[in-house]
Order: sequence, then structure tokens, then C-alpha cells
Amino acid sequence: DKDLTQQNMAKFLNISQRAYSHYETGERSIPIEILCAIADYHQTSVDYLLNRTDEKKPYKLSNKR
Repeated sequence: DKDLTQQNMAKFLNISQRAYSHYETGERSIPIEILCAIADYHQTSVDYLLNRTDEKKPYKLSNKR
């Protein structure tokens, strides 16, 4: 949604552009830490990124952490 290049997103995630490309194309599974960082960046939930919900709004954080 934010029109980032793979290079920009990779820089934000502190990974190589090539690694990010592999995640986008499905050649490699995305580590949970990277998936969470992407969800946080886009202010959405991991479930939304994984097409498990149509609700883009992120979940309310629990105080039980």
C-alpha cells in the first residue's frame, strides 16, 4: 500500500533485497519475526497479511505481556 520498493522494505527489515524478493515470490518462508515487523510497519495484523481475514485494522494489544 505504501509503494515501497523491495530495496526500501529490505532496508527497513535489515535484510537483503534478494531475501525479501524470495519472501514475496514464495521461494522461501517468511520468518515470524519478519512477518511481525511487516505487519507492524503496515499497521495491520499478521492474519491480514496471510489472507486469514479481510479486516485490515490491527488487533488491540493485550495487557498480559
